[in-house]
Order: sequence, then structure tokens, then C-alpha cells
Amino acid sequence: MAPKSKEKSKTSTSQPPPAIEDLFTSLNDHIQKSEFEEAVKLADKVLSIVPTDEDAIRCKVVALIKDDKIDGALSVINSFQKLPIDLGFQKAYCLYRLNKLDEALVCLKGLERDSDTLLLESQILYRLGKADACVDVCQRLSKSEIESLEINLVAALITAGKASQVPKALEGLKIKPTSTYDLAYNTACSLIENNNYADAEQLLLTAKRIGQETLTEDDCSDEYIETELAPISVQLAYVQQVLGQNQESTSSYVDIFKRNLADEPSLAVAVNNLVASKGSKDISDGLRKFDRLKEKDSQNFQLSQELDAKLSQKNKEAIYANRVLLLLHANKMDQARELSAALPGMFPESVIPTLLQAAVLVRENKAAKAEELLGQCAEKFPEKSKLVLLARAQIAASASHPHVAAESLSKIPDIQNFPATVATIVALKERAGDNDGAAAVLDSAIKWWSNSMTESNKLSVLMPEAAAFKLRHGQEEEASRLYEEIVKNHNSTDALVGLVTTLARVNVEKAETYEKQLKPLPGLKAVDVDNLEKTSGAKPIEGAAASSSQEEVKKEKAKRKRKRKPKYPKGFDPANPGPPPDPERWLPRRERSSYRPKRKDKRAAQIRGSQGAVTKDKQEAAPSTSKSNQAASSKANAAAPSSKASKKKSRR
Repeated sequence: MAPKSKEKSKTSTSQPPPAIEDLFTSLNDHIQKSEFEEAVKLADKVLSIVPTDEDAIRCKVVALIKDDKIDGALSVINSFQKLPIDLGFQKAYCLYRLNKLDEALVCLKGLERDSDTLLLESQILYRLGKADACVDVCQRLSKSEIESLEINLVAALITAGKASQVPKALEGLKIKPTSTYDLAYNTACSLIENNNYADAEQLLLTAKRIGQETLTEDDCSDEYIETELAPISVQLAYVQQVLGQNQESTSSYVDIFKRNLADEPSLAVAVNNLVASKGSKDISDGLRKFDRLKEKDSQNFQLSQELDAKLSQKNKEAIYANRVLLLLHANKMDQARELSAALPGMFPESVIPTLLQAAVLVRENKAAKAEELLGQCAEKFPEKSKLVLLARAQIAASASHPHVAAESLSKIPDIQNFPATVATIVALKERAGDNDGAAAVLDSAIKWWSNSMTESNKLSVLMPEAAAFKLRHGQEEEASRLYEEIVKNHNSTDALVGLVTTLARVNVEKAETYEKQLKPLPGLKAVDVDNLEKTSGAKPIEGAAASSSQEEVKKEKAKRKRKRKPKYPKGFDPANPGPPPDPERWLPRRERSSYRPKRKDKRAAQIRGSQGAVTKDKQEAAPSTSKSNQAASSKANAAAPSSKASKKKSRR
């Protein structure tokens, strides 16, 4: 009989969901312990019960941001966008972290202008390179008690080109530069911008010491401390490099490079500075180091996403520019042309990409195109045109285009009237055959310095050169007027000589008047002009007419000379020197007169054996290679027995 089946008792195993209060209590505990992953799971549990709970949504977004899951946080914000929950600040921060700076700035515009919003806005503006706007926002925040605001303010002032205002700003905030290692580092950067490298070095060393002590007290690991202080180490190496301490700076760069720190921006700056310090040496090694900074999947050179997001525009531009220069040194013209063509799109407000493109064109012997490109750039950026016009002038002068070079230099108002610039423009216009233009440049410079109120007036330098130029080109009256003005204002003897020489061609009477102002030469009483004109020039003074002073000098030199005893070889007796050495001892033996060549041994040429026999050595030395040789040898062998037979017959 089959056993009866046991019926399973069906009991409900489902438990009621936990209370919302308990979930939020656990959620708060996980957030306090920085267990953000668990916090996200608990927030999901709350949302599974109450899908529109605002606090749970905010906790989930903040936990994802704290866990560096920015993409996840942004997707959560977008998924709850239809709900009446204001997550604009969190969304702007996520866009800022994803380097979508323009979108982040637009997102902040509709928010309330509280301290948190203004602080985030200042950081976005700083990353966008809008330093002046960033400084304005930071100054508005100066009254609010925000931690580390002074660090951002100093960084913004440096980026805006207002590094000289940093001490005054810190005094207004009543904060010492050495209060934190971050502030000490930023203040040292302001000293670097002001070219005060010695004080910057000391402040960087102080910042490194303060950072080491602070982070050690916080029980941070050695690896974390090293990564946190990497920017200070790199900046200190840069200051040492500028101060000429090349060995120390190079060793610091190499040490940072070998450690392969987690701080990618500091590593990139160290690589760039190390390559720049080597210049054109080890070009292939420099290119390999730069390859470590590029995006792995990219065939062309492009900085990685992390470096592109964290490095400043100035640092990125320096890395790309040095890469192009290395490619030019390595004669990789295709890569240099391709990379330089992409730079204007990356840095539209800079003139460096145009200069690099011009350098590539010059290497390709396209100087005219380079001049045209630089001219367009100078018109596009008039406030930054000085460097561009100087490069254009250099290229044009090297390409034998003096009119283009002179035109470029004439467009730089800052240096247009300096003596060196004036001399260069005049020389270029002379090469171009524009003498009138060269004279106009000189007249303009003289007029400018005549109206100038500066202490270091350059008229005493320019006017003699202008007078000499005009005298050289047949403008005697203009030259005499300039010389006369120099004599009246500066009382120059050289100008007086030039005036007399010039007036002798134009106005002899006036020349004689000024000639009387010249001091008489010592030892010259009277000169017979007629006899002087008949002579062919000055003749050297003979020994009999030499001055007594010259004789005294010769006597003193003779007294100073000391006779030294000659050094003889060891064992040599100067009293009994013996026979003189052979004068031909340095010649090769075969070239000496006593050389007799060795006589040839005639016996070596004699052949032993029967008539017509050939020795074994000769057979080996001259083997037969042609049919004629083989026939000759066979005849010789055939003749041998006949000779023996003839001898026997004769004996009979």
C-alpha cells in the first residue's frame, strides 16, 4: 500500500517592508562612514517604496558624486527631471566634473546667487580661462566665510595677469601666505610671475615642509603625500631650472618621471620641462616621453581626457608647441604640418599656433607664405602682434625681402624708436634701395626723442648716425645742420670734427671758424700744407728717430727676459758631446743617402733538372686557365723524352 502524500503547509514567507525611518537612519550612517556604495543601495530601497521621495533622490545623487560616479549621478538627475525637484546645482557640478564647462555655466544662470553657486561659478570661469570674471566673483565672495576662498582668489589673480596684487589681496583677507601649503604654493606662483625666483624658491620649500607635516599628522600614506605634494616638487624644479641649477632640476624631473605618480598633470608638466631643458638633444627620447601623455586609442598626438580636463590652456599649449618643435628637429614634416594645422582650433585666442605654422612653412622653403600668414595674424590680433611681427621681420630678412622686414618692424610702436630698431630698419631700407625712407626713419626717431621727457635720451646716439648717413648719401647740408646741433647741445669733439669735415664741402669759411675750436695736437707746431699734399702718406719712423720712451720700454723688456739653462738628456755631457747626430735620422731608411738596396739572389732564379722542366712551385703559382696554356704545357711535356733520346744518340 502506497504511503499517503504529505501536504506541505503553505505559509507566507514574505515579510513586511522595513519602515522608511529605519532606511533613512541606515542611509545616514553609511554616508557618515563614507560608504557611498551602500548608501546608493539604501536610497534605491527607499525609492522602490516611495519613487518620488526628494530626500532619497538627493542622497543618491550626492552619494554617486562622492563615489566619483559622475556619469551615474548625471543620469539620475536627468531621469528625475520631470519631478518638481531642484537639482540644478548638482547638475552644474556634474557637468563641471565632466569638463562640459559651457553647459555647466548655462545651468548655473537660473539658480540663486548664493555662496555655493558663486564658488562653483568662479571655478568654472577659471577653467574656461576667463580669469578677470573669476576674480570679480571671488572678490564678491570675500565677505562670506568660505573655506579656502583665498586659494582660489590668488590662483585667479595669477591667471588674470594680476600677480602683483596678490600681497594686497591677502592683506585685505588678513591671511598669511604660509597659513596652508596650498596658499603658500599659489603665492610662490605669483612670485614666479613677478620674476622673483629666489623668494619663490624659499616659499616653495616652506610649502613642501608645511604639507609634509600637515599630511603626516592626518595619518596619510606616503604614496598619497607624494602625490599631493607633486605640484610643489615640479614647480620647485622649474624655479631651479630658471635659476641655472640645471643638474638639480633635471634630476628632480627624472625622479618624478620614474616614480610615475598618480598626479597626471604634474607628470605632464615635468615631462614638458624636461624635454624643453634638453632642447634638440635626444629628440627621439623626447618624442617617446610625449607619447606617454597622449590618448591611447588615438593615432595622432592628442592629450588624454584627464590631462585635457585638468591642465590649463597655457600648459597644454606649451606641450603641443614643444611636440611640433621636436617633430621639426626630427625632420618629420608631415606630422609637424598636421599637428600645427590642428592647433588654431584648440587655441583660437593665441598666436603660438600661427608661429608654429610659419616655422613649418620656412622649413619647407615657403618663406613668402609664412610672411603672408604672419601678416594676417598680426591684423587679427593687434594687441598680440609684437611677437608675430618680429618673427615676420626675421623670416623676411633671411629670405632677402628687406622691404617686408622693414615694414614689419615699423609696425611695432613699442620699439620703433629704439636705436637698435632704427639702425635695423635703416639698414633694411638701404638694402631695398629706399634711401629716402631710411632718412625719414632717422628724422622721425630724432623728432620723437626730442619731444621725449625720459631721462635716458638717445639723441646723442641717433644724431651722429643720422649725420653720417646723410653725409654718405650726399646730403651735406642736412649732415652739417645735425653736426652743428650736436656740437651746441652735447659739446662733442667727434661731432666737431665731423662738422668741420662736412662744412669744408659746403661752406669753407664756416668750416674755418669751427676749425679754430679744435684743440691743437700735442707736439705739432706747424704744418706745411703744400708739402703735406705732395707726400704719399705717413712713413714709418726709422730707428735713429725713435723716441726715448720706446727705447726705455725695450730696455725694460730686455731686463725681464731670463736665460734658462737648457735641459740635456740623461747621461749627456755637454763638454764632450761626441759626434754630431745624423741629420737624416728622421728620414725613412730608403730615402737616406747611405741607403743601399739588397742585391737580388740570382741563384734563386736558376732551374734545377732536365731541359724544359718546370718546377712545382711555378706550376702551383700559375695554373693554366686557357686552352693556349694547356697546349703549351702539353708540348713541353712531349718534348722532354725526345731530348733524352737525342742525348743517348749523341753518346753512341
